[in-house]
Amino acid sequence: MTLTHPSHAVWNEPSPGFRRWEKSAVLGAGDSLWEWVAAEVMRWGVKTRSGFSISPAGLVSVGSQPVILAHPFGLSIREPVEVVDVVQMPDRVGFAYRTLPGHPVSGEEAFIVHRSGDDVILTIRSLTQPGLQVRWRLVYPVLLLAQAVARRRYLRALRLRADHVAGISRRAAL
Repeated sequence: MTLTHPSHAVWNEPSPGFRRWEKSAVLGAGDSLWEWVAAEVMRWGVKTRSGFSISPAGLVSVGSQPVILAHPFGLSIREPVEVVDVVQMPDRVGFAYRTLPGHPVSGEEAFIVHRSGDDVILTIRSLTQPGLQVRWRLVYPVLLLAQAVARRRYLRALRLRADHVAGISRRAAL
């Protein structure tokens, strides 16, 4: 069961007890960009291109339980998660994962790439509350700041490459 509903175009579900966040960014337009971004999202590209590591690396699949490694200030912070939903439709691709015990926060996050006309859009959804361990609860305000930084990185993660893919497509059309 997922709380962030990556298959839904509109996310209206109530989320009592969680800090709710959603944002979208247009990455560009075109079929080649769509194909690249959809594949990259399903390979954890939003996370890895934002400075995180995924172990084991590979394709996103429901039930998988990778460990995401954050690397702030030369540290490695383990973030165990479980993929709870995968969406693969012609105009919408993405997934949601929930945090597992040991993660600094408790909640769920979804990364969705979708199309509106020719535009390719990345949407991120997040539900957050303090983690279960006392040490993480004590630094929760700092974790919220780190989460804000990570979210900005997520929204930019595929843009540079998206600009490159779109540029190649434009040049090929000329």
